[in-house]
Amino acid sequence: DDSYCFKSPALSFQLHTPRDTEFRARAASIHLPHGVVRTPVFMPVGTKGSIKALSTKQLKGVWNELDEDVDDICPEIILGNTYHLASQPGTPLLAELGGLHKFMNWRKNLLTDSGGFQMVSLLKLAQITEEGVKFNSPVDGTEMMLTPEESIKCQNEIGADIIMQLDDVVSSVNPDFERFKEATARSVRWLDRCIQAHNRKDEQNLFGIIQGGLDISPGGLRETCLQEMLLRDLPGYAIGGLAGGEDKDNFWRVVAHNAARLPANKPRYLMGVGYPLDLVVCVALGVDMFDCVYPTRTARFGVALVPSGSIRLKSSDMAQQMVPVEEGCPCTACQHYTRAFLHVMLKDNNALASQLLTSHNIAYMMRLMRSMRKSILEGKTSHERFVKDFLHHQFPAGDVPMWVVQALTEGAGLTG
Repeated sequence: DDSYCFKSPALSFQLHTPRDTEFRARAASIHLPHGVVRTPVFMPVGTKGSIKALSTKQLKGVWNELDEDVDDICPEIILGNTYHLASQPGTPLLAELGGLHKFMNWRKNLLTDSGGFQMVSLLKLAQITEEGVKFNSPVDGTEMMLTPEESIKCQNEIGADIIMQLDDVVSSVNPDFERFKEATARSVRWLDRCIQAHNRKDEQNLFGIIQGGLDISPGGLRETCLQEMLLRDLPGYAIGGLAGGEDKDNFWRVVAHNAARLPANKPRYLMGVGYPLDLVVCVALGVDMFDCVYPTRTARFGVALVPSGSIRLKSSDMAQQMVPVEEGCPCTACQHYTRAFLHVMLKDNNALASQLLTSHNIAYMMRLMRSMRKSILEGKTSHERFVKDFLHHQFPAGDVPMWVVQALTEGAGLTG
């Protein structure tokens, strides 16, 4: 069925699940220049060409001790940050060295953001104008300008398989509706400039970013932005402007609204979302791709992700626990070390603890997404069973947050 497939010079998308309005969760394959990405997928964030604390070898699954499971913990795509890569080592140098893939010795897929979010969130004196984002260099204070054209130039030089438009980012909790109107319209105009500037269309896929704050009213900002961006017929689209502190009821309703209106035959990417509970809910709402620093950042603080939620290995009650972080996990941390050992390493600020926990948390996220995919491919009943089992482990007392219940029943069409 052609409605479930899409092909462009650098991307082929195949949806493996029927388009059922009562079952929104999707499983698909995205064929990119550096291999296939199976969705739903979580993308670990490698800020400057590496996942902090892990070598590329370790990321590829060398630390997996069970050969038959290596495919379940190795990421098929990771994310790099354009702003940080442009600051150091510089994107012209990356281009000269053959792109980020060669620079970091990574043979699988990469996605780069536009740099706009870092401009606004990290730089206090950033000013957004129609031309672009004006800011002072954090290195020497020189006044600089990030334009849509410059963002695309940097991403062309980095060479990621998926690149993102520069959009006008506004915090989701900003009370100024006029600012949202301005940013939404400007994001569409900036998309046109990004399309014009994109010089590697046969090798890289430019995704648009849907903005519009929390306005999902008929004819409102989100709908207007969607309609305009869909006219550009891009290889894929992202839902932007969330994960900024908005309440969860607004969060899931915006995701459900956008996902339901995005093309069935193209990837749907929810930016900056990575809590396991959010992933389970948003996959049920029809989202394919996610990224977030949470799993790797929280590992460096001594927190491990497990089916019941998370455990703090620095806690004193871990000192006597001679059991793995998670029984049955194939990562090296769980195959060879105990919670008690990791507790000692963390208390001593030993870098090995960060390596082991980062490896584990990535393995957890990969297995979570692959398990979701398997349940979706098996059908609605199987996926409902997966979601119920996940929630039972996370909320054994049955105190599932109301927003989760509403999102899964009203939004995703799952039964209670």
